Amino acid sequence: MSLLRKLLSHNINALQMAGFALANLLGMTIVIVAVQFFFDVRPLFQEGDGLLSPTRIVVAKRISSLRTLTRKPPTFTQQDIDDIAQQPFVKRVDPFVSSQFQVEASLGVESMGATFSTEMFFEAVPDACIDIDRSLWVDPLDSDTLPIILPKNYLNLYNFGYAGARGMPTFSEGIVSKMPIHLTLYGATEEWQKWGKVVGFSKRLNTILVPLSFMQRANRTLTGTLEPPPSRLIITVNNPADERIATFLTDNNYETETADDNTSRTAGMLRWVILAVLTIGLCITALAFYVLLLSIFLLLQKHTDKIDTLLLAGYPLSNITRFYHRIAIWLNLVVMLLSVAIAIWVREAYVERFVQWYERYDSPTLLPLLLTAVLLFALVATLNYFAILRKVRRIWGMHR
Repeated sequence: MSLLRKLLSHNINALQMAGFALANLLGMTIVIVAVQFFFDVRPLFQEGDGLLSPTRIVVAKRISSLRTLTRKPPTFTQQDIDDIAQQPFVKRVDPFVSSQFQVEASLGVESMGATFSTEMFFEAVPDACIDIDRSLWVDPLDSDTLPIILPKNYLNLYNFGYAGARGMPTFSEGIVSKMPIHLTLYGATEEWQKWGKVVGFSKRLNTILVPLSFMQRANRTLTGTLEPPPSRLIITVNNPADERIATFLTDNNYETETADDNTSRTAGMLRWVILAVLTIGLCITALAFYVLLLSIFLLLQKHTDKIDTLLLAGYPLSNITRFYHRIAIWLNLVVMLLSVAIAIWVREAYVERFVQWYERYDSPTLLPLLLTAVLLFALVATLNYFAILRKVRRIWGMHR
């Protein structure tokens, strides 16, 4: 067997083999990095409090000049809500319930020189849409204290805009939560006195929230209405990265207050980029595979007479093909191991950046990377096996 190996290994071009290995290394590395990156980036789009994709988006009708002139209210009908709920990417639809009564609020601390009195409004959403401690979010049936959630940007506007221009003190969230807020709720025939307590600040819901059960009771008691037509909806979606969301919003002239529809556009673009990278990697791998086959075919062509002589001398065809199979398998194995090592190194670099962007990021396993590498190795090795076997059989068929 050693004599057979010496005869067949003569005149093997090492540069050709090295060129195949480098090309295949580049192609396989691109493919497995792209596949692993796709699975690593999915949590940023799909988790409920992920960096890029809240699972709930706030939708309103776009206010056009015609709507303004005709004074048509930008509210959703029941048919609109049913149409949205029937979309394949929607899990549930919840309306904002607006206060139909007047609200006057007085808040502040006189000792700090900051007191305010203003008219305001309330809205309410189902408790499932609230992103604070639910134990603080209770309907004050037997209490005069009403829990309130303020938008985070309201406090920022006061601290960084109004307070600086007027020489007023700035307030932290903790101080605002301790400020007494006296509320007067006016209806057609009745008036309620309440004390408000800020129990949280929302980054996603740009409104002043109170418990839904309190809102329904106050509307019914003070104004005789229960749920007026909603002007905004909270849509809970299956996958915020679904590009059908942006298409649906555009087609129906809807808009989102926080541009969450950009998430689906970004995700769609990201998928196209990953697909392009995968295609390039697969093309490079295919070209590298072709270079290997070409190198082996040239080698077999040079050794045609030698192979024919060995076959006539009684050497089994399997022994001759096994030599070339081993060359291809060992080269592919080395390439696979190197590409996996490089891909893991690249992955560690971008996962570290993901963690900096989103502290609660939990990276998936390396299973997609490893499975892709093994599948590519098995595919290339199998194709090499049958290509070499076919070529050697052709040589034997031509000379026997």
